[in-house]
Amino acid sequence: MTCASCVLSVEKALRAEPGVQEVSVNLATHTAQVSWPGAAVDVAGLRAAVRRAGYDLVVTDEGDALEEAGRVRRQELSALRRRLWAALSFTVPLVVVGMAFMHAPWSPWVQWALATPVVLWTGRSFFLNAWKQARHRSANMDTLVALSTGVSYVFSAFTTAYPGFWTARGVMPHVYFEAAAVVITFILLGRYLEERAKAGTSGAITKLMGLRPNAVLRESDDGSTREVPIAEVNVDDVLVVRPGERIAVDGEVIDGESYVDESMLSGEPLPVAKMRGAKLLAGTINQKGSLRMRAGRVGAATLLANIVRAVQQAQGSKAPVQRLVDKVAAVFVPVVIGIAVLSAVAWWVFGGEHAFSQGLLALVTVLVIACPCALGLATPTAIMAGMGKGAEHGILIKDAESLERARSITAIVLDKTGTITEGKPDVVEAIGLDDATAASALFAIESRSEHPLAEAVVQYILHIVPNDRSGLDATVEHFESLTGKGVKATVNGSTWLVGNRRLLEENGVAITAAWREHEKRWQEAAHTVVWLADGAQVRAAIAITDRIKPSAAEAIARLKRSGIKVYMQTGDARRTAQAVAKAVGIADFRSEVLPRDKGAFVDGLRQQGHVVAMVGDGINDSEALAKADVSIAMGKGSDIAMDVARITLIRTDLLAIPRAIQLSRRTVSVIHQNLFWAFIYNILGIPVAAGVLIPFNGFHLDPMIAGAAMALSSLSVVMNSLRLRAVRLDG
Repeated sequence: MTCASCVLSVEKALRAEPGVQEVSVNLATHTAQVSWPGAAVDVAGLRAAVRRAGYDLVVTDEGDALEEAGRVRRQELSALRRRLWAALSFTVPLVVVGMAFMHAPWSPWVQWALATPVVLWTGRSFFLNAWKQARHRSANMDTLVALSTGVSYVFSAFTTAYPGFWTARGVMPHVYFEAAAVVITFILLGRYLEERAKAGTSGAITKLMGLRPNAVLRESDDGSTREVPIAEVNVDDVLVVRPGERIAVDGEVIDGESYVDESMLSGEPLPVAKMRGAKLLAGTINQKGSLRMRAGRVGAATLLANIVRAVQQAQGSKAPVQRLVDKVAAVFVPVVIGIAVLSAVAWWVFGGEHAFSQGLLALVTVLVIACPCALGLATPTAIMAGMGKGAEHGILIKDAESLERARSITAIVLDKTGTITEGKPDVVEAIGLDDATAASALFAIESRSEHPLAEAVVQYILHIVPNDRSGLDATVEHFESLTGKGVKATVNGSTWLVGNRRLLEENGVAITAAWREHEKRWQEAAHTVVWLADGAQVRAAIAITDRIKPSAAEAIARLKRSGIKVYMQTGDARRTAQAVAKAVGIADFRSEVLPRDKGAFVDGLRQQGHVVAMVGDGINDSEALAKADVSIAMGKGSDIAMDVARITLIRTDLLAIPRAIQLSRRTVSVIHQNLFWAFIYNILGIPVAAGVLIPFNGFHLDPMIAGAAMALSSLSVVMNSLRLRAVRLDG
């Protein structure tokens, strides 16, 4: 599909099938969402209907369809790139010959030879698509391109072969091979830029589905295990999950203890302790111990599958700005064709002595000057220039839809972990580590531990003991990991405890009032407290937190000053969320939220009339990102979040968010200017090309000048877009 007419043709074909209730075809993602009550619709019939309309439809299993569609689009983009380079290699020398050797007797023949591969080979898709549309009594942008370039080419070929036809009628024989080739080359460039920007829209879905393993280890009634495809897993099956493996289905632990990395779904950086009775989610990673689990929800019922469907539906929804531009372009095509034909007929009827030649010239000139080259380049050139400018500031923008919407943002929802905060644990304060024995024991124990907080402690001790580290040498003789509590170890013959308050209380270690004061202060600041005890008393305490990004408060203040409401949501406990929100100046926050809650909150804000931006970095944010009007991903987060999001912030600097909004306003302004001048050019140029001025002052527009005007209009659009490179983004 290439324009709104294609979308309308496919929608009309699908909607005509008996039983179909609703149809929504998306040009950007090349997908169709069809709904019908019951099972009355034959999917094969839908495919046949689309094929009758001149297109094709992939209908297979979810994964196969995505893979097949991706393969086809990659092939098409590669073929389009080859055609563009081929067109350029012939068009550049053609323009040189046409401009520098215009009056040489051999020039038309050389131009004919150079233009033929451009028109008939690199531009063949325009003619094929135009023919398909004609067979179904419709027209699109390809129709106009095919008519203008085809008429110009045939007219020029006739003039080259039979120049006497024109000289006998007192008309100078001009050829317009150059116009035909330049038109096709420019349109190919516009199509390539557009397709490259749209490429990979299904990548997020593919990666989400890739989180689920293809096979699992299923336990039989006799206790033996066998690897089976995931499609064969049923509810209540007992599965074995080994260390390092992804969990295949949602379920419950029935035996074993381990830590599970749920960051891809929860967005929270700390692995979660799992023991008997704990819930497990598909797509998460078992880190240390082996687990036996009972399958609860399988296949399409899992949380991961629900997220996939939500993202799929959100990505397949139509974009208002693209729909508007395509509708205008769809009307533009038949109107131009009608004007060209009417101009020719009018001259043939009322033209007098040179009626035929003047009518033919008017037909060609209108089609040449009205070619939608500038219209086709207006958006992609501005996008590319805007992308380049954004990249300088660590902002990647995928399409014009996001740019159009970002300027109108009224509410922005920020994920906490990895967006407002750094997304990794860090020691902010430690008391008692000036005791060399305590520091040495803690370092030895945490060096053995696999818990993510342990790495933060190890790095902190290395930082406070930068030179002579011989005092850190200690031998761990016994090491026992207590899931959900901490570690009990023997170091140099002494017993040590490292973990939370519960671990100390269960081992009879009292926490004195002085230590409790430190604990209270740290907990109010939403820090995690790690205790070190020697079996009899507390020896040290460490406060660990996920640090707030330095630019967070300033960025949020700028957003609020611009009239945007700022919200924060997180899966963390309320105390932690409240402390972070207060530190960065956010009054509205939500804690302990699930991925589906995030998406529902975004939906709620949209229903209130807000234009909502969602900023996140984890797979757990992907549904909310897909549902938001503007989706923004932190570049150091999940690949899937970046694929779903239309805007990606490469750096962790939150000031990039207000800069992205400013860039949106500037870029959309340029797009509107480009579209305005493209249409004004056509509104003024087409009547002149049709010959309306000839009865008044004798002025008629030569097709060659029309070709130059067309090229100039395209150049003006490109130059206007390049002004974005000079824009200064101050946030």
